[in-house]
Amino acid sequence: MAKKPKVSADKKYADGTTYKDSDGKTHRRVSSPGTKRGDAYCSRTVSQKRTPKVRARRKAWGCAGQKSRAK
Repeated sequence: MAKKPKVSADKKYADGTTYKDSDGKTHRRVSSPGTKRGDAYCSRTVSQKRTPKVRARRKAWGCAGQKSRAK
């Protein structure tokens, strides 16, 4: 049985990718950098442990500290 190549977190958790929640419903990952929603996301995640997923999502949201910035 061949092993699958590892996918980088930046690709796996990139904007537009989909995931299923615990109920089986599919959701798209969408970020809105430079908005109130973006600022809320960045301030909420600033104190989280820096896992590859958190780093990738904060990058997608354009987080710099507690604020998000438009790309």
